[in-house]
Amino acid sequence: MKKIILCSSVAIFVLLYSGCTAKVGNRQTVSLNGTWQLAEGKKDIMPPVYNHTVPVPGLVTLAQPSIDKVAPPVPDRYSDRNPNNYYPQHDSIRDAYWYRRTVNIADDSPDVVLLKVGKAMFGTRVYVNGTFAGEHLPGFTPGYFNLRGYLKKGDNELVIAVGSCRNSLPDDVPDGFDYEKVRYISGIYDNVELILSSSPFIRNVQLAPDIKNKSAKIRATILNSGAEVASKVKFIIKEYKTGTIAGEYETEKTVFAGESEKQIDVTIPVSGCTFWSPENPFLYTLEVYTNADSYKTRFGMRELRFNPETNMAELNGKPYFLRGTNITLYRFFEDPHCGNLPWNYQWVRVMHQKFREDMFWNSYRNCIGFPPEEWYNIADEEGFMIQDEFPIWYGAPGWNKWTKKLDAGKLAAEYREWMEERWNHPSVVIWDASNENLLTEPSVDSAIAMVRHLDMSGRSWDNSYTTTREPGDIFESHPYHFSNPEFRLRDIAKASIIPEGNNSKNPLTNPVIINEYGWLWLNRDSKPTTLTAKLYENLLGKNSTPEQRWELYAKYTAAETEFWRCHRKAAGVLHFTALGYDRPDGQTCDNWTDVANLVWEPNFYKYVRASFAPVGVMIDFWDETVKKGVKIPVPVIAINDLEKTWSGMVVMRLKLDDKVVQEKNLSIMVPSFGKSEFGFSLEPVRTSGSYTLEVMLTGTPAGNISSIRHFKI
Repeated sequence: MKKIILCSSVAIFVLLYSGCTAKVGNRQTVSLNGTWQLAEGKKDIMPPVYNHTVPVPGLVTLAQPSIDKVAPPVPDRYSDRNPNNYYPQHDSIRDAYWYRRTVNIADDSPDVVLLKVGKAMFGTRVYVNGTFAGEHLPGFTPGYFNLRGYLKKGDNELVIAVGSCRNSLPDDVPDGFDYEKVRYISGIYDNVELILSSSPFIRNVQLAPDIKNKSAKIRATILNSGAEVASKVKFIIKEYKTGTIAGEYETEKTVFAGESEKQIDVTIPVSGCTFWSPENPFLYTLEVYTNADSYKTRFGMRELRFNPETNMAELNGKPYFLRGTNITLYRFFEDPHCGNLPWNYQWVRVMHQKFREDMFWNSYRNCIGFPPEEWYNIADEEGFMIQDEFPIWYGAPGWNKWTKKLDAGKLAAEYREWMEERWNHPSVVIWDASNENLLTEPSVDSAIAMVRHLDMSGRSWDNSYTTTREPGDIFESHPYHFSNPEFRLRDIAKASIIPEGNNSKNPLTNPVIINEYGWLWLNRDSKPTTLTAKLYENLLGKNSTPEQRWELYAKYTAAETEFWRCHRKAAGVLHFTALGYDRPDGQTCDNWTDVANLVWEPNFYKYVRASFAPVGVMIDFWDETVKKGVKIPVPVIAINDLEKTWSGMVVMRLKLDDKVVQEKNLSIMVPSFGKSEFGFSLEPVRTSGSYTLEVMLTGTPAGNISSIRHFKI
């Protein structure tokens, strides 16, 4: 078959196509993103013909012409017909998808020729000129393939085979299982690049900010693949936007033994140190040089810790409250509107901006899976803090009739790949090892113990239902009040203000982050999901209108958000979910009416927006009926997430059919990072009807912010 040189073909030391090669010092990084040829086939038999093309990065659903019956739905997800393999996904049509392109080499290859496949599902096998060059089974961390000796001068055929489904992987390798997914779509869904350099080669660089001393602790891991050699190692810190040098250091000549790896630790003061925060996402670059290689990474000077006395977060030594959401990107992969949106990075950036500007969110959890790496760069730049969750969700005993036999050593190796890829991103503040998970064997706990010492920044870990936690680790809480379809908003008055909601009881010794709550989901057409149909029938009756459902969803979500935020017992409150699928048979959904153009559902924007405001308010009154002619006390809590004390006017209004029947004003002050508890009294009301009670803070940094309750007299 004729070989086709695609737009990102490679020339070593000779740049053939502008914009394809990034050069830092002696290292060239050549992007192999773009259009690849694609074929379906058996696992170990290279196909003779490639009948499709597909973008990289992307999923095989983007292939042209389209591929028939991609990612067959998982059968019998809620039955026990097959107890030995409870949630199988066997693709009977093909074993693998084969990606092919031609790479042109203009000269002899250097000492180091690494192919990096950022992320690919499910399992990655690489072939060069028909010869097998290596395998990487994990689907959520980068695979590196040493192509030294496989490439020749001139055209080279590069082929990458990926498994077609979860069943392509061994049982002891995480496969991204999610109880609420139907389709698991294969593809190379992150960047592919060729790294060209010489030894001593800088394999990895980790940077840990030291906020107290305004310095950067750096660990460079350097590999020498040849004979013994001596080299200086130079470090340069620059401000990312201006290029101004903020610190530098050069070692004496260091001897690198042949075929060995060495770590070099240095600490560099950062001149004019500016801290990174969501409010000021200030970035630096670090450049590292040997006499043969160079490496560049980006970082921010920030530390997120949890105070053991308050169990609250502290960012750069000051209290900080996490307000945010979740991204369930792997569910969105199933969405009919997904297309190439996850790789349209302008769309991703605008979504982040809407999170911040429209909803006042400063954080989110990557739920049950990691996005493409560029998402983290955008989060660094836009100012978000991420709880980065590894895609392991097997639940607690009794959830299923199989036990996933993860291997602790293999899982630790995969965790290490994850950490090495991500630990310089200032946006990544919590390693999240699993979701709602308590395996009968301690494989996840053991894997964490093997790798947590590698992180020089000492980030907190979250391992959901496990009882094994170190001080400062997270207790993940999912207090789903409305999972009980008989629950009513009035029942919140009796709910615990200390977040629970897990299979393991909250021991009250670790900081709590509520990163799921609500259970009020509606699909984008306003219809309840499979989990909420009975709930909406109970709350609104069988003949509710779309507007009634949208309004109830928004008001109840806002009320719960106020409840968790204003009682100040959780370090973070993260709504579920900002991006997900829209499926008639789905369990959850997001809050866009037009996801491609990022248009919020109007009620969600109106009510939930206010509940996340940095200076916020909650009416701590939950009765749905009130006796006629009775004076009613209305307790109120106002909170201030900001460093500056807020003072202003509070207005209480009681309305009947949009007509104000009572109004009272009060001047209050809410201290820095604190809260203020006060109240109003409603004068006796003698007219029956449906009333709206509103308490509004006027002139906050986010404008006028209200809390709303409804009751009947």
